[in-house]
Amino acid sequence: MLRKVILPTVLTLLAYGFWISEDFKEISAGVAIFLFGMLALEQGFSTFTGGVLERVLRKSTDKMWKSLSFGFTAATVMQSSSLVSVITISFLSAGLIGLIEGMGIIFGANVGTTTGAWLIAGFGLKVKISAYAMPMLVFGVVMVFQRSKTLKGIGYILAGLGFLFLGIHHMKEGFETFQNQINLTDFAMEGFAGVLVFTLVGIAATIIMQSSHATLVLVITALSVQQVTYENALALTIGANVGTTITAVLGSLTSNFNGKRLALADVLFKVAAGVVFMVTLQPMITVIESIALTIGLSHDDYTLKLAIFHTIFNITGVIIMVPLIQQLVKLVSAIIPEKRREQAEPIYLLESALELPDTALEAVRKESLHLFDNAFEIIAHGISLHRHDILSDVDLEEVSNQQSKKIEIDIDAEYEKNIKTLYNEIITFISQAQTVMTPEQNEELFILRAACRDIVEAIKGTKHLHKNMVRYISADNESIRAEYNKIRLFIGEVLREINAMKLVRDDPTSILSLDAIRLEMEENDVTANGMLEELIRKERITADMATSLMNDSAYLYDVTKNLVQMGEALFASGDQGIREAERSLILDDDEMEELQRG
Repeated sequence: MLRKVILPTVLTLLAYGFWISEDFKEISAGVAIFLFGMLALEQGFSTFTGGVLERVLRKSTDKMWKSLSFGFTAATVMQSSSLVSVITISFLSAGLIGLIEGMGIIFGANVGTTTGAWLIAGFGLKVKISAYAMPMLVFGVVMVFQRSKTLKGIGYILAGLGFLFLGIHHMKEGFETFQNQINLTDFAMEGFAGVLVFTLVGIAATIIMQSSHATLVLVITALSVQQVTYENALALTIGANVGTTITAVLGSLTSNFNGKRLALADVLFKVAAGVVFMVTLQPMITVIESIALTIGLSHDDYTLKLAIFHTIFNITGVIIMVPLIQQLVKLVSAIIPEKRREQAEPIYLLESALELPDTALEAVRKESLHLFDNAFEIIAHGISLHRHDILSDVDLEEVSNQQSKKIEIDIDAEYEKNIKTLYNEIITFISQAQTVMTPEQNEELFILRAACRDIVEAIKGTKHLHKNMVRYISADNESIRAEYNKIRLFIGEVLREINAMKLVRDDPTSILSLDAIRLEMEENDVTANGMLEELIRKERITADMATSLMNDSAYLYDVTKNLVQMGEALFASGDQGIREAERSLILDDDEMEELQRG
């Protein structure tokens, strides 16, 4: 409802401003061109996020200083903390980074955006940048129409920079002529009341334009032609920094609880810094004057002094918050707790993850692992083994021989509760993600979809096993009891081995352990190895037992085969090329038969 009111109001005020002032029209056009340039710049950089940025992110955030450096570098290069925020929330929601790493990137990005203020104040207002804008626009537009994804991305970046420069030029020109008609400094306010009012104006302007960078450029250009006082400009800068949190908040609306926690941390970070600087603005002005004198700035170079203030604002915020980051994590986790779910729901399949192909792919992989984790307990209880026994170092053979008491489980109900909805959501998400994928990435999606199907089939096979399993593991007949304990033991060992692969996913050789499981599957086939025939011939089991064992041996083969195929898909490590190489090392059916004959 509020949005329906705000947009018509803003449009009406703009139309009125255009009607009463040509100079206001030029300033507004400058802002619009600048914002369009930022959109083009973000579009250009998004073109290059199909793997490179994501892989760098994963390797560059394992320590706080690396997270801060990554955020600083990304925001400096892109000149957009908004894009960095969206990517960071997307990756956090997909489970590629933790909340602390995400906070480090956001904090670093805030410092990185200060380079823009220096460029505008030190270069943009002292050089006729419109002369640079025109060639950039021409070359950029030509490249945008090329088929090559790389050329198109470079074209968007060049066009974006051209529009940024052109927007700054028009804002500066508009303010210079505007001062002949009206002097905005007549509305200046001194004291804390002025700080408060202009901070709120800066917040409102940033929320409306969805860009602190645009607000800052507007403030710097107005300050350069003395249309706003220095002290009020500093207050507007505080407001711009606080107002930019709206980007993270909006970006988190489609994310999971971790994405919302990161957005809240960004709000707390900016608001805390804003309050501190509002209260200490006068002492801070003295500090800025001292720094300006030290580096040789003239007394009236207020635009560069504003750049100094903007830098100190963000760096001080980081210095204050980084030592308190653990406490901040606890605070945002307490405010936004993880919801308890009656039915399994997706954790990583979020709309924000679809914005980047690699993020969408990793979200599917993470959600597939979530599906396997849910299936693990169903399969374990289906063969009357406890999950904690399988995950421990205890001797499973001893456990299976000693524990003859069945574990009560309704596999159909557990499937409905913990598997069905999750599986359907993964399939739906994959169909949506396919539209933004390369052929190679779509092939990987197909492999992950097959892995999820294998998980479901393994549960169905376990359901068929369960009926006779609970009947025979406590039977008086020692032979049939021993055979069903062997089935329990083998499935338990397969689950244990797959879990070990999950824990050492970065080891490319771990996937080769699946070959040993596949060989053992063939050796444990009671029909093929003659064990069933021997048990019948020696009358150790009845005909009814023999029929059950023969059928369940087939189900055992299906369950383990599906689990092995799932492991091959989910636990290959590294990037796509490495994963394909690892999978190619796994023995195929012909090689497996040759090994068995040999």
